[in-house]
Amino acid sequence: MDKNQKPIELIASWDTLQRIFIRPEDEASRKTLLKYMEQILFGLHDFLNTNVGVTEEISLKELTRDFKNTLINKDPEKKLTDVITDIIDKIAPKAVNVASPYFIGHMTSAMPFFMVHLKTIITALNQNVNKLETSKILSVIEKQILAKIHRLIFNKKENFYHKHVQSIDTSLGAFTTGGTTANLTALWVARNKLFSPYQDFEGIENEGIAKTMQTFSLDRLVVLVQERAHFSLKKTGGLLGIGNKNIIPIPVDSKHKINLKELEKAIKELSNNKKTKIAAVVGIAGTTETGLVDPLNDMAQICKENSLFFHVDAAWGGPVLLSEKYSHLLKGIANADSVTIDCHKQFYMPMTSGMIYFKDPLSMDQIAYHSNYVNRPGSVDIGIKTLEGSREANSLILDSALKIMGSRGYALLIDHGIKTAKEFAKEIKKRKIFEIITEPELNILTYRIVPPDLKSKLKKVSKDQKEKIENLINDINIKVQRKQREQGKSFVSRTRFKISKYDRIESVVLRCVIMSPMTDINILKEILDEQEDILTRLDIKI
Repeated sequence: MDKNQKPIELIASWDTLQRIFIRPEDEASRKTLLKYMEQILFGLHDFLNTNVGVTEEISLKELTRDFKNTLINKDPEKKLTDVITDIIDKIAPKAVNVASPYFIGHMTSAMPFFMVHLKTIITALNQNVNKLETSKILSVIEKQILAKIHRLIFNKKENFYHKHVQSIDTSLGAFTTGGTTANLTALWVARNKLFSPYQDFEGIENEGIAKTMQTFSLDRLVVLVQERAHFSLKKTGGLLGIGNKNIIPIPVDSKHKINLKELEKAIKELSNNKKTKIAAVVGIAGTTETGLVDPLNDMAQICKENSLFFHVDAAWGGPVLLSEKYSHLLKGIANADSVTIDCHKQFYMPMTSGMIYFKDPLSMDQIAYHSNYVNRPGSVDIGIKTLEGSREANSLILDSALKIMGSRGYALLIDHGIKTAKEFAKEIKKRKIFEIITEPELNILTYRIVPPDLKSKLKKVSKDQKEKIENLINDINIKVQRKQREQGKSFVSRTRFKISKYDRIESVVLRCVIMSPMTDINILKEILDEQEDILTRLDIKI
């Protein structure tokens, strides 16, 4: 800026608003913005390259001290360039570096660098694909990419997709904000199909849950799913009015997958009760905690024999269908009535984006809504049959990503994750203080720390003594996981469940998710080394 030039006064006025909407404040600001946009568009390289760890070692209590001002200023506080400077210099280092190859604890990872470019374009276009009048070609592209993924899942014949890809009368699926809303949409459709209009009954969507239960002389409407299903399915029970206690958990077997005998037993008992109806059965293709895949083919056959709606939550595992080597792990998914897949998981897209698919192109008619000002009857608006209203064009990101990566590119990521998880399992077994809990089928595994002295004691003691030792082991794993997280270099998450049906208490286990292509066995060895080092510094009284 010229020394004689007066700085722009930061006040809220029409003049400043115009500058915000149509042009940078001045030439110097423009150059600064371009510099930061270059940095952002290429993945915050300066930050990521100098911070290979997960986050700064700072407590949440310390962080909150600077964020207690609850007043909104009447006039602007800072120029855009200054705000971006603060984000880059002060906020980003204290955020979580999910791109770090040492971050292996959650289903969030590094993204291909081009995703930031695509997200920027989506933001700049600001299309609302709820309505054709606010999206036009984006709605057309969305229907095409939905057909491509539908084909990946259900693999119908060419004439099927030729008929439905751009049909204004049918829907193969919809983009959602994530797996939670996708699962909700699936069970919403399942519920409505079960109680569709009949004679004087106008359908559950119109009549409501109370009138429906009264009309059909029912006390309960239930959904069956294995006990380690994602908690979004419980939310669905509450939102659909059937009650979350009626999302009935089916025990897992010794392989930590749904127990088919228990499933058949539950279906038989519930079906014999005339006061109860089963709305759907849910299979999981990649459980959140263990990454395991239920026997989908067998579940589909059971549902077919009992005329039940079969939904598959493949939020995590769905993209494995792109892998020629591992797609067989999802055998039977094509026999589902509906399938959930998350884009912001193994399609490596930015938050937040998911998808729901239906085998029957007419299924989503069950949830169609219209209005006079948008989504009018007879229109081709995508928003007629979706849970969300206004929605950005994430479909363009997935469409573009598939063009850039190809199915083989995604398969390389999938294959790397599974291969590396298996290598990690072998390394864990070599070390005396660790114990594998669930072997990796996809790219998730669980294990725990069990000091050798405690491991030997577990084999000799009574049930009550065993419980005390198990509680101590739980405490050790919690402390190690917390300390490793606080140190900021690495991150492994934790969960808790019964390792065996005979256990009296739930065990705390460490959970590892291999998503980043930069994560290799050497990094994983470092993470185990760090856990061993933390353990040696704990004051444990055995």
